[in-house]
Amino acid sequence: MAITLTENAAKHVRNFIAKRGKGVGLRIGVRTSGCSGMAYKLEFADEATDDDLRFASHGVTLLVDPKSLPYIDGMELDYTREGLNEGFRFNNPNIKNQCGCGESFGV
Repeated sequence: MAITLTENAAKHVRNFIAKRGKGVGLRIGVRTSGCSGMAYKLEFADEATDDDLRFASHGVTLLVDPKSLPYIDGMELDYTREGLNEGFRFNNPNIKNQCGCGESFGV
């Protein structure tokens, strides 16, 4: 069981935490939403909870709540730029379907 970052995503997260001046890592989870059933949620975490599962990838701590892990186990998070657009890309092997805009998914 693991969640990983590409080197490019890890660099982006490290830089953002440094600019914020605080933070212990990146919190990744899922919530019920969208036309396909679930959506990702990302936030910079200032502290970890006792329930958080912790993964380390390229020097970044990833925090995941136990209920989200079955939906994102094995996922790699990338940070990409395509033309004027940039952002995180979720490479999730558990996805069975996703909406046309890519905002929500089903497993």
